[in-house]
Order: sequence, then C-alpha cells, then structure tokens
Amino acid sequence: MGYYTTVEGEITITPPLTWAELKDSPFGRNPNPALRDVTLVIAEEKVDTDEGPLLRRTGTALVPTYADGYKAYHLVEHVQEAIDAFPGHTFAGRLDCSGADAGDMWRVVVRDGRAVEVRPRIVWPDED
Repeated sequence: MGYYTTVEGEITITPPLTWAELKDSPFGRNPNPALRDVTLVIAEEKVDTDEGPLLRRTGTALVPTYADGYKAYHLVEHVQEAIDAFPGHTFAGRLDCSGADAGDMWRVVVRDGRAVEVRPRIVWPDED
C-alpha cells in the first residue's frame, strides 16, 4: 500500500523553459505523469505573427504531480533531476510536505542549485 504524503507549493523557473527544452522532458504530462514526483507547469500564450496566431508554450514551474496525497518517495531526487536537466535556469520556491503520521512535516527547498529536504524543529514552550 505505501505511505502517502500531501505536497503543496511550487518551484518557479527563471527564465521559463522554452518549448525545445521541455517538449520531450520526463517532467511533462505526456506520455505518463506518474514517472516523476513533480510535473512542469506549462504556460500557453497566444502571440500574433505575420503568418497568423502562434501558441507559445513555456515551462514556468515545478509542482506536485498529484493534488491529493501520493507516494512522494523520490521527491527531493526528482526536483534535483529537473534542476540538473535545465542548466542556465534558476529554480526558487518550496514544496511543503505533510505525511499521514502526526508531526510528519518537511519541505523541499532549492539552495544554491541543490534540492534540499528541510525538517522543522518542534520546541515546547517553557512551563511555569
């Protein structure tokens, strides 16, 4: 069955990925989004050209692959794989994660081009 984690948030990509960079990426929604724990957000913009309207697609962020809880066993690894796959782009932001067990909270953040898992410190207040 496995352990499920709810993942929320996004990691932005600056400058956005071009169509040439993202069209065959394993982080896209085709052919199978279940291959990675994160998926690219594809923005579409209609641009007028001399030949007529053009639909420009760019990759603007990494988001959780699923809206509900899922087995995010390789989340940090997959975020790093995306960072490594697209040199020349800056990744920033965070993915907030919470597991099924009480107190199971963590984040994936990008620091100096590295995906890092961060766990909170829970401290009880002093008692009188």
